Amino acid sequence: MKVLLCPLNDPGYLYPALAVGRELRRRAHTVHVLAGPPAAPAVTEAGLEVSAVADATALSVAHWTVRGPEQYTVVSRAVRRLRPDVLVTSVLCHGALVAAEAAGLPVVVLGLAAHLWPYRGDAGPADAHGREWRLTETLKHYAAVREAAGLAPRRDRSPDTPLFGAAFLLRGHPVMEAPGGELPPAVRHVGPCWWEPEPLVAEPLPDSKPLAYVHLGRTFGGAALWPRLNAAFTSGTHRAVVELGRSGAPEAAADADLIVGRRPWMGPLVDRADLVVTNATSAPVLAALLRGKPLLVAPNGSEQQVLAAGCLRAGVARRLPEPGAPAADLRAAVAETARDTELRARAEEIGGLLADGKSETRAADAVESAAR
Repeated sequence: MKVLLCPLNDPGYLYPALAVGRELRRRAHTVHVLAGPPAAPAVTEAGLEVSAVADATALSVAHWTVRGPEQYTVVSRAVRRLRPDVLVTSVLCHGALVAAEAAGLPVVVLGLAAHLWPYRGDAGPADAHGREWRLTETLKHYAAVREAAGLAPRRDRSPDTPLFGAAFLLRGHPVMEAPGGELPPAVRHVGPCWWEPEPLVAEPLPDSKPLAYVHLGRTFGGAALWPRLNAAFTSGTHRAVVELGRSGAPEAAADADLIVGRRPWMGPLVDRADLVVTNATSAPVLAALLRGKPLLVAPNGSEQQVLAAGCLRAGVARRLPEPGAPAADLRAAVAETARDTELRARAEEIGGLLADGKSETRAADAVESAAR
């Protein structure tokens, strides 16, 4: 079987696809990965074949709302050249979904850690409203890509059906979902599909204070974490290692105990940390739970609100005090989260459910099933 991985090339989307690709290659399937220049080294380190893409923005999550037609073109060219039996792509990668439909190929979609769109059951009016809005906005962009590709209108029983492909795989656990929410038939949990590059050397860190790992997400017009980070980690109990991710320039105060950078991995730092502070995107939440670390969450938009709510319900997280909170409250939130034994025990319990060693197996099974 020939498999074309065409994920978004940002680490939070690329790395899970590589984990699945590695399992498919172990099963003796031929696996190619569409990758722009920044993503190619990770693909090579994962032991998979790079299919080079010159226009890296076509596979960048930062441009998913505007580069769908270009993404469609890139994936369609790769399909004609490589003649795969099945595609594996990322949520929000609409160009790949449309390219698969145009070529008559099955496609499997790797989602985030929790379901973003409406459930089939009743998940509560406030939650349901946000999910409906999110689906409506997503479908607008998907429809624009189909229109640009010249495909005829679809006639689906449910409006979200075209976003799921043959199988839509969530990387979290059912405990993270809203109460009463029934997933659509094509959607199921497989687990984290965890892979990341190995650090070349261990990062030297001062040992005068225990560590917190901080992973920043996009603000989506909400409040940046920097003022609260500066307050929480000035004269506090912990020093923070801050991963900038796709956020903007750092705004660390000169006297704050913050070590700031961009790294292609997070696992070794999470291993050394007492807690993880995050806007609540999938990668840092899964990294924390896989290592039994409690979370301190400060969500803004998109998946952050959904996943933060799931973490709070599951008892693995506290909420970081809101912007404008006294510095003492922010420092206390860090210290209390780090020493909360019940929070840690629950994180270890759910981490054990996630780390059962079968997520890549389940995902690869879904890809093989779709190809058949």
